Amino acid sequence: MNKFCMQISALSSNEAFVRSTVSAFCAHLNPTLEQLDEIKTAVSEAFTNCVVHAYSRDEQQTIDVEVSLEKGIASIIIEDHGKGIEDVEKAMQPFFTTRPEQERSGMGFTLMNTFMDSVTVTSQVGSGTRVVMTKIIKEDH
Repeated sequence: MNKFCMQISALSSNEAFVRSTVSAFCAHLNPTLEQLDEIKTAVSEAFTNCVVHAYSRDEQQTIDVEVSLEKGIASIIIEDHGKGIEDVEKAMQPFFTTRPEQERSGMGFTLMNTFMDSVTVTSQVGSGTRVVMTKIIKEDH
């Protein structure tokens, strides 16, 4: 297994860095360009959710990112220690948003589910949210 972890400030400007870093690390598995784009999109959505929803753009907060590569599978964890999600099942419904005044589409979790092979969200109100996403790069592990 190959793995990296980082903790980064919850700044919107860091989203591109996280997206690029995760996809560059996943390149070790020799994914297609389409698979890399899907990973980038899912990571962007997860990171942005932390910045906007978990921390309400509080730049003093941090986001934990962990990526592991094993047997042709990329596992990506994006975790915050923010306000948490009251109803994860409801939050994962298409078009659901807690920020309609900011013209949010409510498609973040839907995009993550579309582009990744699995997405698991665990959350506790007042403690934060953990998004675990996996992408199968090579079927013949």
